[in-house]
Amino acid sequence: QLQLVESGGGVVQAGGSLRLSCATSGRTLSGYVMAWFRQAPGKEREFVASISYSGINTDYADSVKGRFTISRDNPKNTVYLQMNRLKPGDTAVYYCHAATTGPIARAGGPTGSWGQGTQVTVSS
Repeated sequence: QLQLVESGGGVVQAGGSLRLSCATSGRTLSGYVMAWFRQAPGKEREFVASISYSGINTDYADSVKGRFTISRDNPKNTVYLQMNRLKPGDTAVYYCHAATTGPIARAGGPTGSWGQGTQVTVSS
């Protein structure tokens, strides 16, 4: 099983930027589709972005399209989420998720691996 550890969260003012990292271990990263999800207080966990095995294909939630960029560095076993022009509505715990197929990764269910999450707080 792939182990995931997120980092890079924090408090930022609206309009600012943060870069989240997801460090992986235990298996070869290139064998997994990777995704980011987030969960705000009192809300369901929601899909943010996903990236294919080699990084060629990406997918984004409409709410973050044009502001967030997902990327991966397979030799470094790390996945990133660059978040620009942050809004208070982006405040949430952000989770890294790994799955062996795209549909499973984007579904965000219990199949696959999850990190412990990193808190992002955007102040107005």
